[in-house]
Amino acid sequence: MLEFFTAIDNIVWGAPLLVLLVGTGIYLTVRLGLLQVTRLPKAFKLIFVDDKGEGDISSFAALATALAATVGTGNIVGVATAIKSGGPGALFWMWVAAFFGMATKYAEGLLAIKFRSKDAEGKVSGGPMHYILLGMGQKWKPLAIFFAVAGVLVAFLGIGTFSQVNSITSSLENSFGLSPQIVSIVIAIIVAIIIFGGIESISNVSTKVVPFMAILYIVATLAVIFTYSDQIIPSLELVFKSAFTKSAAIGGFAGATVKEAIQRGIARGVFSNESGLGSAPIAAAAAKTNEPVEQGLISMTGTFIDTIIICTLTGLSILVTGKWTVEGLEGAPLTQAAFGSIFGTPGELALTICLVLFAFTTILGWSYYGERCFEFLFGVKHLKIYRIILITMVALGGFLKLELIWVIADIVNGLMALPNLIALLVLSPVIIKETKKYFHKK
Repeated sequence: MLEFFTAIDNIVWGAPLLVLLVGTGIYLTVRLGLLQVTRLPKAFKLIFVDDKGEGDISSFAALATALAATVGTGNIVGVATAIKSGGPGALFWMWVAAFFGMATKYAEGLLAIKFRSKDAEGKVSGGPMHYILLGMGQKWKPLAIFFAVAGVLVAFLGIGTFSQVNSITSSLENSFGLSPQIVSIVIAIIVAIIIFGGIESISNVSTKVVPFMAILYIVATLAVIFTYSDQIIPSLELVFKSAFTKSAAIGGFAGATVKEAIQRGIARGVFSNESGLGSAPIAAAAAKTNEPVEQGLISMTGTFIDTIIICTLTGLSILVTGKWTVEGLEGAPLTQAAFGSIFGTPGELALTICLVLFAFTTILGWSYYGERCFEFLFGVKHLKIYRIILITMVALGGFLKLELIWVIADIVNGLMALPNLIALLVLSPVIIKETKKYFHKK
């Protein structure tokens, strides 16, 4: 059964979907005139502008909630895995995925505000299922339902629960000897207290925790990189060289082809920043703004922060310390070894704290994504059922270690992207028209 679902997973996350993800980004980049470069300074300024418009939370809170979901284990574990299997060149292809992904994330944020509605309780509801229905018409409703079902399944089975809880429990067990079962129950109780407060409660936690954890992690990685400052230029040269030529076997590293570097880099880049998956626009829709373009620009900064900044710092930490060539080191232990090389045990413990915060905020972000998808399918009345199921899944995270669950989660994660990318391409004339109108007016 595992082999069967692994085969499906390889098909779903194969070359066609990766080409479609990056291809959509390239198309939007060209049509929007390199907006992710020319308008990036304005995008960062908008994050801190007072919000004037309808919505449930501030634009900054919407970005923090989206970052809570995207800045996760992928930034620590995913980067290490990509470099270990695809070589240093994988980091370059992560940048490529992020660069074009910024245009995709802009488009998602724009459509999230352009096509949003209110649920029965007066709360803002938006995201791909809404812009498919309101932007493309009723005949596309099956596509909207397809996205929402995949979103609920990802929240229940994958990114939203098991993989994050398992990352937290295993890291706390390794560092402090804490019981995974007790830890998962404690996490479930804290998550329950927060998510029953709705998007306001989730965003309140996100706006406080996300900046703190990001700054803590950035400072720690910079300390590692500058300790090995003589290795920064050689490491960057290695990244660019390995992106286009086969990387040689060094130490415990078996070498990697250019194809492996491209595949690992793009796949891990997309996993990390979620550009094109359709998750971030669900949070963006709740922002207090009436300007779709402005929210699109703010959303775009999420991909920049997640991949161009945080993933790059992780990758360089691993490369400058040379730990990527050590045999038997991969995933979180590889990043831990890089930190431990200058900070010793305190460094490894600091990374554990970062990993726990990253994973915990991802659970919160995805709980909201899944909730909005569930509300689209079944209405507001049944949201308590959704929350109870989600909390139960979080509590079970420390008891279950089923590889099959993660493979299925990977599949539904990929299936979210398909209807969203179709919508972005079909609605691209709306995106381009709104963008031109806004900047012409300004």
